[in-house]
Amino acid sequence: MKKNNFNSSISAKITAEEAIKKISKVTEWWGVAFSGSSEKQNDKFVVKMGGDSFFNFTVAELIPGKRIVWLITDCHMPWYADKKEWANTRLIFEAHENNGVTELNFTHDGLTPDVECYKDCAPGWTHWIQTSLLSYFTTGQGIFKQNTAPAV
Repeated sequence: MKKNNFNSSISAKITAEEAIKKISKVTEWWGVAFSGSSEKQNDKFVVKMGGDSFFNFTVAELIPGKRIVWLITDCHMPWYADKKEWANTRLIFEAHENNGVTELNFTHDGLTPDVECYKDCAPGWTHWIQTSLLSYFTTGQGIFKQNTAPAV
């Protein structure tokens, strides 16, 4: 049975190599507190979304111009019953360039409709990928104000 992981795609007139590099500049497009490094394979970083929440990441895979995989090694999501819901899930960014346009496919492997945070996280990711990251790709600035999506 296939898991129905959250997925979002965008296209921008940017090289795939530049797109992958820009994704690693987390604070430029994802409105979170960030510490550590996310630019090389095996780098480790921490994201905080307020209060005592945290998400520990490892850059599990990095293929320049093609793919980044971030593994969430630990987390604390105080606003949900399962405070470790994102632990051992993966954020996968895959870039495919064609004629100067790169399509970026984002998958949160493990974020499925049957988990508690999906109702909040899916609209949040939609904003961060389709609005903020796309804006960062095309204008050099992310969009941090969300009109309807919660702060994933």
